[in-house]
Amino acid sequence: MSFELLTIHCLSDNYAFLAHDPDTKATLLVDAPEPDPILTKLREKKWDLTHVLITHHHWDHVDGLSKLLEYYSPQIIGSSSDINRLPPLHLSVAENEKIKIGNKVGKVFEVSGHTIGHIAVYFEESNLLFTGDSLMALGCGRLFEGTAGQMWQSLQKLSNLPDETVVCSGHEYTETNANFALTIDPDNQDLIRRCKEIKKLRSDGVPTVPSNLGEERNTNPFLRPWSKNIRVNLDMIDATDDEVFAKIRALKDAY
Repeated sequence: MSFELLTIHCLSDNYAFLAHDPDTKATLLVDAPEPDPILTKLREKKWDLTHVLITHHHWDHVDGLSKLLEYYSPQIIGSSSDINRLPPLHLSVAENEKIKIGNKVGKVFEVSGHTIGHIAVYFEESNLLFTGDSLMALGCGRLFEGTAGQMWQSLQKLSNLPDETVVCSGHEYTETNANFALTIDPDNQDLIRRCKEIKKLRSDGVPTVPSNLGEERNTNPFLRPWSKNIRVNLDMIDATDDEVFAKIRALKDAY
C-alpha cells in the first residue's frame, strides 16, 4: 500500500506533511513549522510519530520540532552538508542516499539554491516528492544562499521524475506564482486553465498543494527557461537556460 498523506496548514502560509505507512504504522513528518496543528492531526489519526524529515534549516520549517519531541521520540533526518544548522539529527543523508519509512524507501536529492544543503526526498512507490522550498507549485524558492545556476540544476533533477509524481512543497504561494507566470508566458493555454482553477480553489479556501509534476512541467515558468514563448517575451531568444532562469527569478523577486 502507498502512504496515506495528510497536508497540514501551519503558520500563515506554510505546509507540513504527514505520510503514514499503513503496513507498519510508521509515520513521517516532513518539516515542522509549528507544533499544534501537527499534534492535532496525529492525535485525531492515533498515529505515532516515528520519523521527521527536515528539508532545510529555516525557522519556519524547524521551530515546531522541540514541542513535538515532548510527546514523541522520532528519528530525525536531515542533510549531512547542513548538519551544523539543523536540529540534532539521528540520520544525516546526502545526494542519492536512501531513507526508509516503514516499508517505503525514499531517494534523497540535494537541491541547493534556496539554501545550501537543502534536500528533497522522492518515494517512488507512493509517487510522492517532498520538496520543501525548492520546487514549489508554479514557482521555486527565493535564492537566499545559492545561485540561479544551482537552483536550475536542482530543479532539473526533480523535473526528470515521472509525470504522476505528487509534489509536496512548503508554502501556499500558488496564486501569486500564477499571476506572475502569466506575465511572462501569457499564451500558455495550460497555464491559463490552471490559473483559473487556482483562483477558484483559493476563493473556496482550498489548498493548491500538493501539485502534479506533469502539470508543473507544462505551466511552471521556473521549469521552462527553454520555452520559446518565454524567451520571446523576455527578449532572450538566444540566451542559455541558466540566463533565462536567472532572469525569471529576478523578475519574480521584484514582482
